[in-house]
Amino acid sequence: MTTVPVLINGRCEHWVDALDRGLQYGDGLFETLLVGDGHPFFWSEHLARLAEGCRRLAIPMPNSEILRQEAHQLCRESSSGSGVLKILLTRGVGGRGYRSPAEVHPTRVISLHPLPPDLDSRRRQGIRVRLCQTPLGINPTLAGVKHCNRLEQVLAIQEWNDPDIQEGLMCDTDGYLVEGIMANLFWLKGKCAYTPKIDRCGVAGVVRAWVMGQLRQWNLEVHEVRVKPEVLLEADEVFATNSVMGIVPLVEWPCRQHLWPIGEMTRRLQTAFWR
Repeated sequence: MTTVPVLINGRCEHWVDALDRGLQYGDGLFETLLVGDGHPFFWSEHLARLAEGCRRLAIPMPNSEILRQEAHQLCRESSSGSGVLKILLTRGVGGRGYRSPAEVHPTRVISLHPLPPDLDSRRRQGIRVRLCQTPLGINPTLAGVKHCNRLEQVLAIQEWNDPDIQEGLMCDTDGYLVEGIMANLFWLKGKCAYTPKIDRCGVAGVVRAWVMGQLRQWNLEVHEVRVKPEVLLEADEVFATNSVMGIVPLVEWPCRQHLWPIGEMTRRLQTAFWR
């Protein structure tokens, strides 16, 4: 039995129905939130993205106050006051077959996990990356949604065992850069910032949206682009973003024998993010 605190539909248990559509078909979506001082970061932004994902997948959105109460119940139980909160929502039990039942009763699973042990060093020192062979399939209908079908990421992260490589760059089936396995990507060249388009595949991250807004507040041009991964070799600085790591510099692409400096803008964003 796992020791991770879990609430399933508000109850302290660890089992879901074997016929749940999340298990049967990956019919669901999820949010991952950083917890600090007993509180989840970017709560309203994550809830808004969850609601948008529910709208696009036609899954009834749970009552936001119930989600808040259950999330804070788990956060209060954390002895350290920190961790990673995961909110997973499925369409619920639906029997066999792709067509969903006429009456949908979603399953909500909220769990609290320990922070990655090397989180601080990643933020300070940066991470090394490699280019994944596993592509992301192009599907604009699901682009941006953090749905439960993550087999592409599961396959991609199995491509290497080197502990010194902490992230993989993923392209779509046309060879265009989309994101990391676990994070969105940004790079700076001159006085402009760039990030891959998320209109055909990929996850529209909460921290990605925050970074784009922050850079524009600082009067920096931000361009969403469709480019090949080699463009990163010409970048002045590169960083990755997600809700757990925050903002993490990319410092080396070993197979290309390429190094990136930890740039001034990366550090400025980190300072603003944790303020």
